[in-house]
Amino acid sequence: MEKEDLPLEDVRILSLAHVLAAPYGTMVLADLGAEVIKIERPAIGDDSRTFGPLVDDQSGYFISINRNKKSITLDLKKERGKKIFGELVRKSDVVVENFRPETMEKLGFGYENLKKIKPDIIYASICGFGHDASPGYENRAGYDIIAQATGGIMDITGQPEGPPTRVGSSIGDIFTGLYMAIGILTALRKRERTGKGSRIDLAMMDSIASALENAIVRYTITGEVPERMGSRHPSIAPFDAFEAKDGWVIIAVGNDSLWNRFCEATGFEKLLGDSRFETNDNRSNNYNALKPILTQWTRNKKVSEIVDLLTKAGVPSSPVNTTAEVVEHPNICHRGMIVEVEQPEIGKIRIANNPLGMTLVSKDSKIKPAPLLGQHTTEVLTELLGYSKEDIKDLKKEGIV
Repeated sequence: MEKEDLPLEDVRILSLAHVLAAPYGTMVLADLGAEVIKIERPAIGDDSRTFGPLVDDQSGYFISINRNKKSITLDLKKERGKKIFGELVRKSDVVVENFRPETMEKLGFGYENLKKIKPDIIYASICGFGHDASPGYENRAGYDIIAQATGGIMDITGQPEGPPTRVGSSIGDIFTGLYMAIGILTALRKRERTGKGSRIDLAMMDSIASALENAIVRYTITGEVPERMGSRHPSIAPFDAFEAKDGWVIIAVGNDSLWNRFCEATGFEKLLGDSRFETNDNRSNNYNALKPILTQWTRNKKVSEIVDLLTKAGVPSSPVNTTAEVVEHPNICHRGMIVEVEQPEIGKIRIANNPLGMTLVSKDSKIKPAPLLGQHTTEVLTELLGYSKEDIKDLKKEGIV
């Protein structure tokens, strides 16, 4: 599927984003066809260009989240660079950034100033605690681990006897990037209807708090502070990771009907008559008695035996896959979730695909590789702003691009 068939083909986004949160969101929009122009510092670029693993001095980290984008270099601290940025704003629909609060204001490109350049501009920002933050948090730096800590998810992640644990993926960045993409799509729809732009202010702490699922409502209703429980579910049982002879297996008995099936398939019919385990609520309240019984059974079987047995019985179960097993998993491969891109100066690299499977967006769409630093500077300035090649030579001499 060519780019012109994609649903956001007529949307242009200026991205001042760096590292992960906003770049992840703009990657999703680029996958949907938006033209994302990534503005980077001359000679330096996005910090994540130096993050490992490196292949021929290119960052696999950067490659994995900056596909389908264009890169131009521009020094926004120089007046001529500011002028060019303003010209680009006039030609764009959205401006995205994830600097600390006040950075864009200091550069002269806060939302109010952007509106003067283009009244219907959509401006989306991401930072740790929001541009509208409470006293003491107005200009604090925020990384994913800070968001996971302040947002509460670390306190409920990990084993009961262990320390608070960061979720293995940078979900503070990723959730916020996805919310940003949703916000931008909503703002584009609003502009279609009203002709007005929007200001989108996202805080990573907010995104983590929104993802606490039932932890918040458990606290507000019961007054009890949720604690770390390992992999078990706080109100469904058995819904946990169990040790097997050769690894770990997930057993997810989500209701009483599944509990009946589980017991019949595993030879635990005697548990069906045990009042401690008769209902889901009882099983949850008596889980400390139930888990050792089930663990004694799982430890004597291989993961594959347990999964095959329970799958045939219609009881949800799964091995705990490593990243290597995920990359080669038949269903992941069947659904096109691992794609190969031809990266300039490196060659073929496999990365994760966009999971959106819709009739409007085919997973067979050709993915463009992540751009080299400043790869599209000449293209964008000549085609979009009408600069001559001599103009660009001058800009390069001055260190502006």
